[in-house]
Amino acid sequence: MSNFDRMLSSEDVMRRRASFLQRIHVDGPLLILLLALAAGSLFVLYSASGKNWDLLLKQASSFGLGLVSMFIIAQLEPRFMARWAPVAYLGGVCLLVVVDVMGHNAMGATRWINIPGVIRFQPSEFMKIIMPATLAWYLSKRTLPPDLKHVAISLMLIGVPFILIVRQPDLGTALLILAGGAFVLFMGGLRWRWILTAIGAAVPVAVAMWFFFMHDYQKQRVLTFLDPESDPLGTGWNIIQSKAAIGSGGVFGKGWLLGTQSHLDFLPESHTDFIIAVLGEEFGLVGICALLLLYLLLIGRGLVITAQAQTLYGKLLAGSLTMTFFVYVFVNIGMVSGLLPVVGVPLPFISYGGTSLVTLLSAFGVLMSIHTHRKWIAQV
Repeated sequence: MSNFDRMLSSEDVMRRRASFLQRIHVDGPLLILLLALAAGSLFVLYSASGKNWDLLLKQASSFGLGLVSMFIIAQLEPRFMARWAPVAYLGGVCLLVVVDVMGHNAMGATRWINIPGVIRFQPSEFMKIIMPATLAWYLSKRTLPPDLKHVAISLMLIGVPFILIVRQPDLGTALLILAGGAFVLFMGGLRWRWILTAIGAAVPVAVAMWFFFMHDYQKQRVLTFLDPESDPLGTGWNIIQSKAAIGSGGVFGKGWLLGTQSHLDFLPESHTDFIIAVLGEEFGLVGICALLLLYLLLIGRGLVITAQAQTLYGKLLAGSLTMTFFVYVFVNIGMVSGLLPVVGVPLPFISYGGTSLVTLLSAFGVLMSIHTHRKWIAQV
């Protein structure tokens, strides 16, 4: 067989593979990146949890459930999602009200619905997908850029779940949902004068949140961010130990399972919010750069899917989910390295957490659906 024939044969195989993935509505690059993150997560989590096999198996089960959820959602056409987005929004708000009235309390916060012996889940996580999906549905039916009336209604749609989640209290998740809605508005062509007005209003809003909405521990987190050394054995402990762990890893790290800050319990929440400090200590700058590269490739692929979406609804939803994922990563790494206040946002795919993991994979299922159903061009 000539070299030319071999090239044709190779191209044939690639086409067949692409066709197969297209038929089952799976985006190959996204799937490969997500599986790489899954493998890396279990690898790091085993060390961060102190070799806790039970916790590792729970995380692996959550990955499996999330992948199934991703695959199922990828089969749904975007127009189906658009049709049911308002219903999902109402259901999500109702669940948040249930949490507010009779939710399960743990670690000083009421964020979960607990059905004993069956399941415990966090409804606010689902709003990370439902919020941008609902806003994308609403704006895709209007003339863009949106006028003042539609902006006001959009802000109301964002504000209801935002307030309910802040009351739990869960400021980190509330800010992510706010960001998801804001990105839909921005991509919908929100006028710059309104954006600048919103930025100008940020100061009085922040003052109002400080005096009327934020709890004492949240205020203390802001003060600790400004000066961690003011209380090195109290509220500043986490940030100081986190930066010490990351710095001690150097370029290549101390080696897997050889970190001292986490294994000697100097670093609290090492398997959840502060897990990147464990990664930095054991794998150094090289390990963190490898993780950031995977995140960058995921975000880049999401932006490509956004650009290739054939409907306004698809563009608004895909763009919002992708940029919210970027904020997710940015906030966690920023707070762990002391660049942002601690707001309790886990590191996507790496931190331990079942509901968060399933929600993230479901969001990427939405991206796959938008990308693999590109032939659908009907008006949403």
